[in-house]
Amino acid sequence: MNTKLKAKLIDWLKLAGCVALGFPVLIYFFQERLLFQPQPLTADPLQANPGTAIEEIDLVTSDRVHLRGWLVKASGTQAPAPLLVYFGGNAEEVSWLAATADRYAGWSLLLVNYRGYGRSEGKPGEAELFSDALQIYDYAAGRAQGGRVAVMGRSLGSGVAVYLAAERKVAGVILVSPYDSVESVARGIYPHLPIGLMLKHRFDSLLRAPKIKAPLLCLVASDDRVIPRQHSERLYAAWGGPRQWREIGPAGHDSLAGEPDYWQAIADFLANFR
Repeated sequence: MNTKLKAKLIDWLKLAGCVALGFPVLIYFFQERLLFQPQPLTADPLQANPGTAIEEIDLVTSDRVHLRGWLVKASGTQAPAPLLVYFGGNAEEVSWLAATADRYAGWSLLLVNYRGYGRSEGKPGEAELFSDALQIYDYAAGRAQGGRVAVMGRSLGSGVAVYLAAERKVAGVILVSPYDSVESVARGIYPHLPIGLMLKHRFDSLLRAPKIKAPLLCLVASDDRVIPRQHSERLYAAWGGPRQWREIGPAGHDSLAGEPDYWQAIADFLANFR
């Protein structure tokens, strides 16, 4: 090998090494931006939903962060009702659900934005979302009819909902486009990277699922290209309580809520506990 060619090869190997090392480091330090995508409040539900009984909520966490959201009371009543707590996706500001108050079979709906989303303060992280979920539940149990609370999580929020159901008594669990763990999903995307060493926020629902005895409704899209089907199937298979699997189509990861069958499945499930 001549000297010039050898020098070029060494330079190429150095560049390849920098890329191989630099990409995992980049992911490690920027994973919060990939996993959490806070969104601003687009419209105040109190103004956008006239005629709906909505109460503004401001919860102060143990570390003095204000979490802001809304209690959307069951359509047609001011009386206490069982309460469904919702946890959204990684780029979801949850106020839009205030317009769906009539779709939960007589259940009220508690919507609280994650830290950094909407008008909530702070920065999101797995430990913070888990701690906040417990406080949100404790608040919900004090407002719900007979303390009866169910939990619903979509995509990223499915991990929060599973954690909460493992730590508190819930009447039922609705998971939309759920995953077994963030680590498992990430390994599917980056099979050659040391994901286990890089990941700070694991959201390991598969670890928690067997201990949960509450009934599960698992809603998946027929064409989900964000959370591959096998990740939802693994979590579903590990669930410790009664379970229902509903595949909604034609739908993708972000279009499930546009399908009537999606809302009917939720209403039918909640009606069993009304």
